[in-house]
Amino acid sequence: MWIQVRTMDGKVTHRVDSLSKLTKVDELRLKISELFKVEPERQRLFYRGKQMEDGHTIFDYNVGLNDIVQLLIRQNMPCVEMTKNKDKEAELSDSDSGCGSTQSESDKSSTHGEMEVQTAGTSVQVNPSQVLEPGFGFYKVNEMVDARDLNMGAWFEAQIVNVTRSPKTPKVDVVDVEHEQEEILYHVKYEDYPENGVIPLLAKDVRPRARTVYQWHQLEPGMIVMLNYNPDDPKERGYWYDAEIQRKRETRTLREIYAKIILGDAGDSLNDCRIMFVTEIYKIEEPGSQSDMPAGSESPLKRSNGPECKQCKDDPDKICRWCNCNICGIKQDPDKQLLCDECDLAYHTYCLNPPLTAIPEDEDWYCPNCRTDSNEVVRAGEKLKESKKKAKMASASSSSQRDWGKGMACVGRTKQCTIVPSNHYGPIPGVPVGSLWKFRVQVSESGVHRPHVAGIHGRNNDGAYSLVLAGGYEDDVDDGNEFTYTGSGGRDLSGNKRTAEQSCDQTLTHMNRALALNCNVPVNDKNGAQAKNWKDGKPVRVVRSWKGRKHSKYCPEEGNRYDGIYKIVKYWPAKGKSGFLVWRYLLKRDDDEPAPWTRDGKERIKKLGLALQYPAGYQKEKENKNEVEEEETPSKAKRKRESQRIESTKNSPAKSPKKVKVEVYKLSGEQKALIKDDTQNKKVWDEAMESLSLGPKFLNKVEEVFLCICCQEVVYRPITTECHHNVCKECLQRSFRADVYTCPACRHDLGKNYSMTVNKSLQEILNQFFPGYSNGR
Repeated sequence: MWIQVRTMDGKVTHRVDSLSKLTKVDELRLKISELFKVEPERQRLFYRGKQMEDGHTIFDYNVGLNDIVQLLIRQNMPCVEMTKNKDKEAELSDSDSGCGSTQSESDKSSTHGEMEVQTAGTSVQVNPSQVLEPGFGFYKVNEMVDARDLNMGAWFEAQIVNVTRSPKTPKVDVVDVEHEQEEILYHVKYEDYPENGVIPLLAKDVRPRARTVYQWHQLEPGMIVMLNYNPDDPKERGYWYDAEIQRKRETRTLREIYAKIILGDAGDSLNDCRIMFVTEIYKIEEPGSQSDMPAGSESPLKRSNGPECKQCKDDPDKICRWCNCNICGIKQDPDKQLLCDECDLAYHTYCLNPPLTAIPEDEDWYCPNCRTDSNEVVRAGEKLKESKKKAKMASASSSSQRDWGKGMACVGRTKQCTIVPSNHYGPIPGVPVGSLWKFRVQVSESGVHRPHVAGIHGRNNDGAYSLVLAGGYEDDVDDGNEFTYTGSGGRDLSGNKRTAEQSCDQTLTHMNRALALNCNVPVNDKNGAQAKNWKDGKPVRVVRSWKGRKHSKYCPEEGNRYDGIYKIVKYWPAKGKSGFLVWRYLLKRDDDEPAPWTRDGKERIKKLGLALQYPAGYQKEKENKNEVEEEETPSKAKRKRESQRIESTKNSPAKSPKKVKVEVYKLSGEQKALIKDDTQNKKVWDEAMESLSLGPKFLNKVEEVFLCICCQEVVYRPITTECHHNVCKECLQRSFRADVYTCPACRHDLGKNYSMTVNKSLQEILNQFFPGYSNGR
């Protein structure tokens, strides 16, 4: 399979080929590094809002064929800056361990015993009402500030406990003010997280407490502000980040702001994030003391952080096993709770089995569910053991070593048939008998047979819509215009197997019952039944696969072919070749179009120009793969190519045959009259009628020109506007309810009192071209 990788700004896009569903993210990074010239460690990959992590496969993230993965490139920091940062970290660690020794005696005496400073084993209580001037730096002791968390990049409300100089600062008069501020350490304590203790921060990670809330009219694109955002769940309350406003949007009932979230100093950011709390956007204050601010500019109410517990909403009286003890859920004795370092769930020491009498001294602690069993530890010389989760998966019991992720059935549909509903009986409009597809997933996309793997598509309370003959059952007998089909079930498919031997009796349930409902006779789940007038039964679309070629000469040599409509004559239980009971069905062909294996059918296929259909980009990928193989073994590939050329020369006639002209799509007299009556869409019909020479592809053109721009489906109950565009009546009504009174296609003003009259002629002709497309709409 293949996917597309696009940079966050959308300027560069490359296609990554030769992937499998089991391709690891690590391997994907290596392929991306070759295309984008970006080292793997500088790549951040996102798919549908989730960041892709190493060690996982693209199957874990449900990445599909031709899907787009976004690439965020980390900034390449110069070596000088990295060295400088390491020096700063060393300074921080040195000053943290000895901050008490760097404080002068006069500074100590100025605290009057009211400041809590973590020095060499001593602590003093802080009086928040008394703000002390340290004599240097922007901020004073006890001042309320916003401090950045160096790990998250978010800002938290904090209080300055002490101000010191770095131990490595030279004892000279500093002329450069900016350099001086870099050498000053502000020791802060987070208000909501006192357990973190006192943290030393540089001046760039501390700023005055935010106190000014922007009004909606004050916000403009390009502004740098502080706002609340949750990267994990954008709809929930999160933490406070710096952000750059990218755009704002306002309607009658909605106000939206999209911003780029700045994740700290490393240069990482999240683009185009929708902000949920637009009334809580703060101005970023300039460095300086709050005591210099004018009166009346005090900090507003305390900001609320998230995320709060979604289960109990922080209700102190409610039992919750998510934010409190995972065993009892009672909110008591927080000092006796242990937090698991793996799952982050809390446990009371006395709720554990066996209970603990004291808090363990180990730095890391794991709950019973997360604790690694010593028997599973891989010791020196041993092979890697499977995890508990993998051991329970069906693939663990499979002996197959092939990479199943490369199969097209694992890719998933890239489009879906919408012209008829999934429970549609009979032919699919625009799909003639003899249509041929390379893979089953394409058959599913066309709507002929929707399941990727299953042989029967139906509902046990309605009937069967289609089936596939793939030679999977030894009891099947195929005579072309009629065949005997074996029902499903009675096989053990555990271990991720597609097929297996018959191992038990089949029952007339599920899809077997669905097939029985198509027979024109009441269901008999014991002895079966036979219809007297079988042509009155429900139609079944039949697809023959190349896999059945080993048992039937009527199956195609390559791909999957639609062979028309069959009806069920009878069904009965019988003992199969395996010795177990199976349900068998006799189906006969009942289709006006000739069978594709007959002479008339082959002529019709030529006239319609039907050929084997491939997925988009499949042949290009195959050509690239062949080129790689030729580079690896040029001599062998050259000999093979030469032999193929000689063979084709022998078999080909002296003159190339004339190209067979595709049969023109024929319109009935009634259809021509309806098209003529639709005078409002004369120009559109003239454009569509030019495609009559393309045969069945004419319907594709009709579907294209009469596509509703709102719902992207064939228009239903169409309103033809005065500007000659067609829109579904329901879509136009929805637009008017939103106070938008213009044409969705060209924005022509229709007026508030516009009369929505359904174009009946257009609706009737569309019903003839696409029977059943309006079901459920």
